[in-house]
Amino acid sequence: MSNKEEYKKNKENKDNKEKTIREDLIEGRNSVSEALKSDRTIEYLLIAKGNVEGSIKKIIQVAKDKKIVIKEVEKRKLDSMSETGSHQGVMAVVTPFKYSEIDDIIEYAKKKEEDPFIVILDELEDPHNLGSIVRTAELCGVHGIIIPKRRNVGVTPTVYKSSAGAVEHMKIAKVTNINVAIDKLKDQGLWVYGADINGEDYSYNTNFSGPCAIIIGSEGRGISTLTLKKCDKLVKIPMVGKINSLNASVAGGIMMYEVLKSRITKR
Repeated sequence: MSNKEEYKKNKENKDNKEKTIREDLIEGRNSVSEALKSDRTIEYLLIAKGNVEGSIKKIIQVAKDKKIVIKEVEKRKLDSMSETGSHQGVMAVVTPFKYSEIDDIIEYAKKKEEDPFIVILDELEDPHNLGSIVRTAELCGVHGIIIPKRRNVGVTPTVYKSSAGAVEHMKIAKVTNINVAIDKLKDQGLWVYGADINGEDYSYNTNFSGPCAIIIGSEGRGISTLTLKKCDKLVKIPMVGKINSLNASVAGGIMMYEVLKSRITKR
């Protein structure tokens, strides 16, 4: 097989895998518990036979109280369905995640009488990173997250699990064009910051108070060139080690906490 044929085959396998990723499954005890607390429509629960100890008992009771169908299945069935490899004996089959619109995020901030705080992800591909960012965003008071429809991971079972259920409390908007979305946010009065190694100032020196959005780039190439040009200001995170880049979720966490610090200091 030539290199060209091998590349084509690998790409087809990757595309097929991406097509089979389901957004109607929630795995793991914490994630399912959070889904049960929310307004999410749960079609039914799948519980591994014989696995009714600890927090599973509470999950079953809440599901019964809410009149949600519970199906006992062999553990191997859950194993075959699992994307995370760590379903902990329980899955929820739900209606696919309901994405928000940008206007929904802005309106949510207004209802809370707070300056909008939005995170924009530029083609993030790792579901663990997205889940971690959602979890930190919820803790930092982010009103919503914007992701592109193409070349970006969506809300999958791995994202649910990595976020420890925080996905249920976060508005996430999928947009066709990130740069058009940035222009829309600017029209709403938001200042847009990009996390970039070539930033003009350090994150700890930047005053993030006021309506703002922060952009976190992809794991491999960072923020795209055109999107960098859309930023009002590029901000860098101090680093002294030999490796000159941070994991996307770590970089996002640092930036979000700097915004939170600016808002707390402002009060």
